[in-house]
Amino acid sequence: SAWYLGYAVMQLPSGWLADRWGSRRAVVVFCLTWSMMTLAAGFATGFVSLLTLWGLMGAAQAGVFPAAAKAIGQIFPDSERARASGILAGGMSIGGALAPLITASGLELLLPVSELTEVLRWRWLLWSFAVPGVLWCGLFLVLTSARQLPAGVESLAGRVPVDYGRMLRSQPLFLLCLQQFFRAMGMVFLLTWFPVFLQQTRGVSTLESGYLASYAGLGSVLGSFSGGFVSDWLLRRTGRRRLSRQGLAVAGMSGCSALIVLSYFASDTSLSIALIAVGVFCATFGGVSGYTVAIEFGGGHVAKVFSTMNMCGNFGATLFPITAGWLVARTDNWDLILFLFAGIMAIDAVCWALLNPTETLFGDTAGGEFEQSVAAAAEPLPGGDRQS
Repeated sequence: SAWYLGYAVMQLPSGWLADRWGSRRAVVVFCLTWSMMTLAAGFATGFVSLLTLWGLMGAAQAGVFPAAAKAIGQIFPDSERARASGILAGGMSIGGALAPLITASGLELLLPVSELTEVLRWRWLLWSFAVPGVLWCGLFLVLTSARQLPAGVESLAGRVPVDYGRMLRSQPLFLLCLQQFFRAMGMVFLLTWFPVFLQQTRGVSTLESGYLASYAGLGSVLGSFSGGFVSDWLLRRTGRRRLSRQGLAVAGMSGCSALIVLSYFASDTSLSIALIAVGVFCATFGGVSGYTVAIEFGGGHVAKVFSTMNMCGNFGATLFPITAGWLVARTDNWDLILFLFAGIMAIDAVCWALLNPTETLFGDTAGGEFEQSVAAAAEPLPGGDRQS
């Protein structure tokens, strides 16, 4: 919860920084910072220091999605944004799918190193988890050095003042934030309590729970990728934005809720995991719409709108681990977490059914068309050149 709280609190400041610095520069700074915080967490000396460093690591990661969503809004037209958002969400889902497996396997592999060095293996694990982020920054800078993200929208967004009163009064923004609150609250179950839930309800080992949890992660990956492509295909085919975005989300969240409930009644562990994995597939299949609608609704202020939505989502993600832990402590019934998850996704489907923005939040033109209305110059290249 400390991680998600830090992530939530820093959403708006990081969205402002993404607008000010530009997507490319901002995402590298964020990634380097969270990698250093991950490394530092391995040196924690007690609960308070671990809690603080863990929260700071979450705060440092807060800007990556606003910056990425801003880039998608600039580069891709309406008919391709869901696909791009799906690939972005799919990449995150791959990490979520591999994390339980890598963590469980890593703890086993690091046991000899821990015994040899007399350093606890979770410390070695956190130190090793800091390395990929640093490597990614170097790779990203090299691969994007010849082709910069357009700067036209970024510079114009900085000049157009944000009417925060309008943001507070906006019913579509309220519903967009509410659906993200419930969706993130539910989906964080897979990244927090799910392996322990499997150990307690299905009697599997720590390593086995890591493997089983990765199947749900696989469903998340497939749902994210395919949902984006299908959403764009529906938009091109029908021209109906509400059907291709919100309609897909309603179907996905409803299907997830139903399948999670069914998994409780499956006595066979493999069948239960399969139902949960398909349910997660449905949730992420429709969940891509959250990113797409935020990008389209944000217009020239995508980073601010997206970070507001994401902030609300991560307040939900902060609450779930605490709520689930309290529920189990009070009832000693781990199955209630599953029904809590299903109920949250059902509420999320209702939020999507009510959501129907008909224009951008500030009345400007959304992302791609907005960019076409200005002479979009590129961000300066390292050598000082610019590319249109």
